[in-house]
Amino acid sequence: MTAEEAKAAHGRLFQLEGRNALVTGAGRGLGAAMAEALARAGAHVIVNDIDAGLAEAERASLSEAGLSAEAIAFDVADAAAVAAAIEAIGGVHGRLDILVNNAGIAVYGGAEELEPADWKSVIDVDLTSVFLLSRQACTLLSRSRHGRIINIASVLGLISRPGIISYVAAKHGVVGLTRALAGELGRYGITCNAIAPGYFLTPMGDVLAKDDRFYRMICDRTPLRRWANPEELQGPVVFLASEASSFVTGHVLTVDGGLTSSLFQPEGW
Repeated sequence: MTAEEAKAAHGRLFQLEGRNALVTGAGRGLGAAMAEALARAGAHVIVNDIDAGLAEAERASLSEAGLSAEAIAFDVADAAAVAAAIEAIGGVHGRLDILVNNAGIAVYGGAEELEPADWKSVIDVDLTSVFLLSRQACTLLSRSRHGRIINIASVLGLISRPGIISYVAAKHGVVGLTRALAGELGRYGITCNAIAPGYFLTPMGDVLAKDDRFYRMICDRTPLRRWANPEELQGPVVFLASEASSFVTGHVLTVDGGLTSSLFQPEGW
Protein backbone atom coordinates (compact mmCIF):
# COMPACT_ATOMS: atom_id res chain seq x y z
CA MET A 1 0.00 0.00 0.00
CA THR A 2 1.37 3.40 -0.98
CA ALA A 3 1.45 6.36 1.36
CA GLU A 4 -1.42 7.96 -0.55
CA GLU A 5 -3.49 4.77 -0.38
CA ALA A 6 -2.82 4.48 3.34
CA LYS A 7 -3.87 8.09 3.86
CA ALA A 8 -7.08 7.53 1.90
CA ALA A 9 -7.88 4.36 3.86
CA HIS A 10 -7.31 6.19 7.13
CA GLY A 11 -9.66 8.96 6.07
CA ARG A 12 -12.39 6.45 5.26
CA LEU A 13 -12.35 5.21 8.86
CA PHE A 14 -14.54 8.14 9.87
CA GLN A 15 -16.71 8.41 6.77
CA LEU A 16 -20.39 7.47 6.93
CA GLU A 17 -21.46 7.72 3.29
CA GLY A 18 -24.38 5.43 2.53
CA ARG A 19 -25.34 5.02 6.21
CA ASN A 20 -28.79 5.75 7.63
CA ALA A 21 -28.80 7.22 11.14
CA LEU A 22 -31.72 7.86 13.50
CA VAL A 23 -31.02 10.41 16.24
CA THR A 24 -33.71 10.85 18.90
CA GLY A 25 -34.31 14.14 20.69
CA ALA A 26 -32.40 15.86 17.89
CA GLY A 27 -34.48 19.02 17.61
CA ARG A 28 -31.97 21.00 19.65
CA GLY A 29 -29.00 20.76 22.01
CA LEU A 30 -26.72 17.74 21.99
CA GLY A 31 -29.04 15.79 19.69
CA ALA A 32 -28.93 18.50 17.03
CA ALA A 33 -25.13 18.74 17.30
CA MET A 34 -24.75 14.98 16.89
CA ALA A 35 -27.21 14.86 13.98
CA GLU A 36 -25.17 17.53 12.21
CA ALA A 37 -21.91 15.67 12.85
CA LEU A 38 -23.25 12.41 11.42
CA ALA A 39 -24.67 14.21 8.40
CA ARG A 40 -21.39 16.03 7.75
CA ALA A 41 -19.62 12.66 7.89
CA GLY A 42 -21.88 11.54 5.04
CA ALA A 43 -24.83 9.82 6.73
CA HIS A 44 -28.48 10.33 5.87
CA VAL A 45 -29.87 11.51 9.19
CA ILE A 46 -33.41 10.88 10.41
CA VAL A 47 -34.08 13.66 12.91
CA ASN A 48 -36.50 12.71 15.69
CA ASP A 49 -38.14 14.89 18.30
CA ILE A 50 -41.44 14.71 20.15
CA ASP A 51 -41.97 18.28 18.90
CA ALA A 52 -42.61 18.04 15.16
CA GLY A 53 -41.72 21.72 14.70
CA LEU A 54 -38.27 21.28 16.26
CA ALA A 55 -37.58 18.14 14.22
CA GLU A 56 -38.58 19.86 10.99
CA ALA A 57 -36.54 22.97 11.81
CA GLU A 58 -33.41 20.88 12.36
CA ARG A 59 -34.05 18.92 9.17
CA ALA A 60 -34.41 22.19 7.25
CA SER A 61 -31.18 23.51 8.76
CA LEU A 62 -29.29 20.39 7.69
CA SER A 63 -30.83 20.41 4.22
CA GLU A 64 -29.97 24.09 3.73
CA ALA A 65 -26.36 23.17 4.53
CA GLY A 66 -26.44 20.63 1.70
CA LEU A 67 -26.72 17.64 4.04
CA SER A 68 -29.05 14.65 3.73
CA ALA A 69 -31.82 14.57 6.34
CA GLU A 70 -35.47 13.91 7.03
CA ALA A 71 -37.69 14.52 10.07
CA ILE A 72 -39.84 12.11 12.03
CA ALA A 73 -41.80 13.11 15.13
CA PHE A 74 -42.79 10.56 17.75
CA ASP A 75 -42.71 10.01 21.50
CA VAL A 76 -39.82 7.70 22.34
CA ALA A 77 -41.60 6.57 25.51
CA ASP A 78 -44.64 5.32 23.55
CA ALA A 79 -44.03 1.69 22.58
CA ALA A 80 -46.63 1.73 19.79
CA ALA A 81 -45.24 4.97 18.35
CA VAL A 82 -41.70 3.59 18.45
CA ALA A 83 -42.76 0.39 16.66
CA ALA A 84 -44.61 2.38 13.98
CA ALA A 85 -41.64 4.72 13.44
CA ILE A 86 -39.12 1.91 13.05
CA GLU A 87 -41.47 0.08 10.69
CA ALA A 88 -41.81 3.26 8.62
CA ILE A 89 -38.04 3.71 8.46
CA GLY A 90 -37.66 0.10 7.36
CA GLY A 91 -40.32 0.54 4.71
CA VAL A 92 -38.60 3.59 3.21
CA HIS A 93 -34.92 2.73 3.64
CA GLY A 94 -34.85 -1.05 4.10
CA ARG A 95 -32.30 -0.84 6.87
CA LEU A 96 -30.91 1.31 9.66
CA ASP A 97 -27.18 1.57 10.30
CA ILE A 98 -26.89 3.89 13.31
CA LEU A 99 -29.24 4.49 16.23
CA VAL A 100 -28.42 7.31 18.64
CA ASN A 101 -30.64 7.12 21.74
CA ASN A 102 -30.34 10.71 22.89
CA ALA A 103 -33.83 11.84 23.93
CA GLY A 104 -34.05 12.65 27.61
CA ILE A 105 -35.68 14.80 30.25
CA ALA A 106 -34.85 15.80 33.82
CA VAL A 107 -37.17 16.45 36.73
CA TYR A 108 -35.50 17.81 39.83
CA GLY A 109 -36.31 16.33 43.22
CA GLY A 110 -34.80 14.06 45.82
CA ALA A 111 -36.14 10.85 47.31
CA GLU A 112 -38.39 12.64 49.78
CA GLU A 113 -40.05 15.15 47.47
CA LEU A 114 -40.13 13.62 43.96
CA GLU A 115 -43.62 12.56 42.94
CA PRO A 116 -44.03 8.97 41.66
CA ALA A 117 -45.48 10.29 38.40
CA ASP A 118 -42.35 12.38 37.81
CA TRP A 119 -40.14 9.39 38.63
CA LYS A 120 -42.02 7.32 36.05
CA SER A 121 -41.85 9.97 33.34
CA VAL A 122 -38.06 10.29 33.64
CA ILE A 123 -37.51 6.52 33.71
CA ASP A 124 -39.83 6.10 30.71
CA VAL A 125 -38.12 8.72 28.55
CA ASP A 126 -34.50 8.35 29.66
CA LEU A 127 -34.24 4.58 30.14
CA THR A 128 -37.22 2.58 28.89
CA SER A 129 -37.11 4.37 25.53
CA VAL A 130 -33.55 3.11 24.99
CA PHE A 131 -34.79 -0.46 25.44
CA LEU A 132 -37.84 0.10 23.22
CA LEU A 133 -35.89 1.66 20.35
CA SER A 134 -32.98 -0.77 20.52
CA ARG A 135 -35.35 -3.73 20.64
CA GLN A 136 -37.40 -2.53 17.68
CA ALA A 137 -34.40 -1.43 15.63
CA CYS A 138 -32.19 -4.50 16.06
CA THR A 139 -33.74 -6.27 13.05
CA LEU A 140 -33.00 -3.29 10.78
CA LEU A 141 -29.56 -2.84 12.33
CA SER A 142 -28.72 -6.49 11.74
CA ARG A 143 -29.49 -6.11 8.03
CA SER A 144 -26.66 -3.63 7.86
CA ARG A 145 -23.11 -4.84 8.14
CA HIS A 146 -22.52 -1.74 10.19
CA GLY A 147 -25.03 -1.85 13.07
CA ARG A 148 -24.31 0.80 15.70
CA ILE A 149 -26.27 1.70 18.83
CA ILE A 150 -25.01 4.77 20.69
CA ASN A 151 -26.75 5.58 23.97
CA ILE A 152 -26.38 8.98 25.56
CA ALA A 153 -25.88 8.44 29.27
CA SER A 154 -24.34 11.08 31.56
CA VAL A 155 -21.64 11.51 34.14
CA LEU A 156 -24.59 11.07 36.50
CA GLY A 157 -24.77 7.51 35.18
CA LEU A 158 -21.37 6.98 36.79
CA ILE A 159 -21.55 9.17 39.90
CA SER A 160 -24.39 10.97 41.66
CA ARG A 161 -25.45 14.26 43.16
CA PRO A 162 -28.39 15.15 45.41
CA GLY A 163 -31.70 16.50 44.16
CA ILE A 164 -32.13 14.69 40.84
CA ILE A 165 -32.66 11.09 41.89
CA SER A 166 -34.77 9.89 38.94
CA TYR A 167 -32.25 11.16 36.38
CA VAL A 168 -29.35 9.55 38.24
CA ALA A 169 -31.20 6.23 38.42
CA ALA A 170 -32.19 6.37 34.75
CA LYS A 171 -28.70 7.20 33.51
CA HIS A 172 -27.13 4.47 35.66
CA GLY A 173 -29.67 2.18 34.00
CA VAL A 174 -28.57 3.36 30.55
CA VAL A 175 -24.99 2.37 31.37
CA GLY A 176 -26.10 -1.12 32.46
CA LEU A 177 -28.44 -1.51 29.50
CA THR A 178 -25.64 -0.52 27.12
CA ARG A 179 -23.45 -3.33 28.42
CA ALA A 180 -26.31 -5.82 28.36
CA LEU A 181 -27.19 -4.93 24.76
CA ALA A 182 -23.55 -5.19 23.73
CA GLY A 183 -23.48 -8.73 25.08
CA GLU A 184 -26.72 -9.74 23.44
CA LEU A 185 -26.47 -8.06 20.04
CA GLY A 186 -22.83 -8.68 19.23
CA ARG A 187 -23.76 -11.94 17.50
CA TYR A 188 -25.59 -9.84 14.90
CA GLY A 189 -22.55 -7.66 14.29
CA ILE A 190 -24.16 -4.77 16.20
CA THR A 191 -22.01 -2.73 18.55
CA CYS A 192 -23.56 -0.88 21.48
CA ASN A 193 -21.72 1.87 23.31
CA ALA A 194 -22.59 4.86 25.47
CA ILE A 195 -21.37 8.42 25.74
CA ALA A 196 -21.42 9.99 29.20
CA PRO A 197 -21.37 13.77 28.73
CA GLY A 198 -20.39 16.08 31.53
CA TYR A 199 -21.83 19.58 31.86
CA PHE A 200 -22.64 21.15 28.49
CA LEU A 201 -24.05 24.56 27.58
CA THR A 202 -27.36 23.40 26.11
CA PRO A 203 -31.03 24.35 26.56
CA MET A 204 -31.33 21.52 29.12
CA GLY A 205 -28.26 22.72 31.00
CA ASP A 206 -29.13 26.41 30.90
CA VAL A 207 -31.14 26.27 34.11
CA LEU A 208 -27.98 25.10 35.89
CA ALA A 209 -25.56 27.38 34.05
CA LYS A 210 -27.64 30.43 35.01
CA ASP A 211 -26.96 29.65 38.66
CA ASP A 212 -23.60 31.39 39.00
CA ARG A 213 -22.65 29.48 42.14
CA PHE A 214 -23.35 26.10 40.52
CA TYR A 215 -21.69 27.16 37.27
CA ARG A 216 -18.50 28.12 39.06
CA MET A 217 -18.59 24.97 41.19
CA ILE A 218 -18.61 22.78 38.06
CA CYS A 219 -15.79 24.83 36.52
CA ASP A 220 -13.74 24.45 39.70
CA ARG A 221 -14.50 20.73 39.92
CA THR A 222 -13.52 20.06 36.28
CA PRO A 223 -9.80 19.81 35.45
CA LEU A 224 -10.34 21.68 32.15
CA ARG A 225 -12.01 24.43 34.23
CA ARG A 226 -15.03 25.04 31.99
CA TRP A 227 -18.33 23.72 30.67
CA ALA A 228 -18.43 22.09 27.23
CA ASN A 229 -20.02 23.28 24.01
CA PRO A 230 -22.39 20.92 22.12
CA GLU A 231 -19.95 20.71 19.18
CA GLU A 232 -17.49 18.91 21.46
CA LEU A 233 -19.72 15.83 21.33
CA GLN A 234 -19.49 15.63 17.53
CA GLY A 235 -16.14 13.84 17.30
CA PRO A 236 -17.07 11.15 19.86
CA VAL A 237 -20.38 10.28 18.18
CA VAL A 238 -18.78 10.04 14.72
CA PHE A 239 -16.06 7.80 16.16
CA LEU A 240 -18.58 5.40 17.71
CA ALA A 241 -20.72 5.43 14.54
CA SER A 242 -17.82 4.76 12.18
CA GLU A 243 -15.49 1.95 11.19
CA ALA A 244 -12.89 3.49 13.48
CA SER A 245 -14.73 1.84 16.41
CA SER A 246 -15.43 -1.51 14.72
CA PHE A 247 -14.14 -3.58 17.66
CA VAL A 248 -15.43 -1.30 20.43
CA THR A 249 -18.59 -2.43 22.20
CA GLY A 250 -19.96 -2.25 25.72
CA HIS A 251 -17.86 0.86 26.32
CA VAL A 252 -18.83 4.07 28.12
CA LEU A 253 -16.96 7.05 26.70
CA THR A 254 -16.87 9.96 29.14
CA VAL A 255 -16.76 13.44 27.59
CA ASP A 256 -16.56 15.47 30.76
CA GLY A 257 -13.35 17.47 30.87
CA GLY A 258 -11.98 15.08 33.47
CA LEU A 259 -14.82 15.60 35.96
CA THR A 260 -15.21 11.93 36.88
CA SER A 261 -11.53 11.02 36.71
CA SER A 262 -10.03 13.38 39.25
CA LEU A 263 -10.69 14.79 42.68
CA PHE A 264 -9.63 18.15 41.32
CA GLN A 265 -8.56 20.83 43.74
CA PRO A 266 -9.03 24.47 42.65
CA GLU A 267 -6.23 26.94 43.13
CA GLY A 268 -5.88 28.09 46.68
CA TRP A 269 -6.83 24.81 48.37
